[in-house]
Amino acid sequence: MPNKQVPAVSNNYFESNQAMLDFQDVITHYAAQQDGATRTLAQSLLHPHTRPPLYYFGRNELSAGLHDVIPADGFIDDFAPSGTTWHAMPVVALAQLDKGSVIVNCVINAKPRTAFSRLAQAGFSQLLSYADLCRAMPEHIPLPDFVAATRADVTASPAKWAAIYAKLADSASRQVFNDVLRYRLTADHTCLNAYAFRPHEQYFEDFMHFNREVFVDAGGFDGDTTEQFCQRYPDYQKVYLFEPASANLTLAKSRLTGFRDIEFIEKGVSNESGTLYFNANQGSASAISDSGDSSIEVTTIDACVSAPVSFIKMDLEGWEINALTGARDHILTDHPKLAIAVYHRPSDFWGVFELIIGLRDDYQVYLRHYTESWTETVMFFLPAPATKN
Repeated sequence: MPNKQVPAVSNNYFESNQAMLDFQDVITHYAAQQDGATRTLAQSLLHPHTRPPLYYFGRNELSAGLHDVIPADGFIDDFAPSGTTWHAMPVVALAQLDKGSVIVNCVINAKPRTAFSRLAQAGFSQLLSYADLCRAMPEHIPLPDFVAATRADVTASPAKWAAIYAKLADSASRQVFNDVLRYRLTADHTCLNAYAFRPHEQYFEDFMHFNREVFVDAGGFDGDTTEQFCQRYPDYQKVYLFEPASANLTLAKSRLTGFRDIEFIEKGVSNESGTLYFNANQGSASAISDSGDSSIEVTTIDACVSAPVSFIKMDLEGWEINALTGARDHILTDHPKLAIAVYHRPSDFWGVFELIIGLRDDYQVYLRHYTESWTETVMFFLPAPATKN
């Protein structure tokens, strides 16, 4: 089977005006959109006595579940100590493998295309992705959770997705919408060939026109976004950084020592003040949860910030709608620019959109994406220019 090549993307990739993706067509023809050689190789994995050695690239829930269905000869992890085993199988480095081995790329977050390209560049020709197996053997291989959830949501709420598309302010946003939605319906990393892993550029698009901002960083983590903001826009007026995990806040304070006018608030943001459970040890993915291992204080942006604000950023692991509800007065009165993560659940796309546009319909809406996978999609709301009478 020939290596899959990542096609070049033309400079005018985002210039086309196209219709909204026909999601039902994508779902209906999912299995049919696979070449015969890939299907044959995928189906050969069900016959362990006749196929070459099989390895799963990456140690995660997908590769563990796949191993339960189609036992592999091992897992690939270049950073594991020699002699490591996982699920009772050896963990090996890529350089140890025969080039005739079959490798299934189970990397599905952040950089799946980069992982696949690395395998091809290492000289392996019998390569498959997890999505290839889903297409070839749907009766054996379950869809990734984010794909199943997206399919259910667009099928149940097609008008809500269409309303977002109709409101998007530029062709780039419409292209992002279609590409990200296609990926979320298929897990096919080639849908996002035009996108790079660029978290440090997140939130700072040229169309936002930053100027002497009062910035609310909701979900400040270790201060990484605020640091980028302060470096890029040194004429800012003030920053309010909300972070409920004390260890993260300590890191943020250390990181931001050299910057002025930053108020650190050791609380989460929500729709009302109180105490909630929180998973505090998940790094940037730490989130409010009923099964959390610790409790945190939460407040509302409206209650905690009395001054007018001009820019609010939120990445709260699925808690954005609650936090936006708690910023209602600021949104209505100040009309701030907004950059809101919408990728955690499919319904976050239209839930965030409906909430903001329901409060003020005089926002221009943009969509941008910052990884090779389903994570880090941001919806931007920019105050529309005032119309002249």
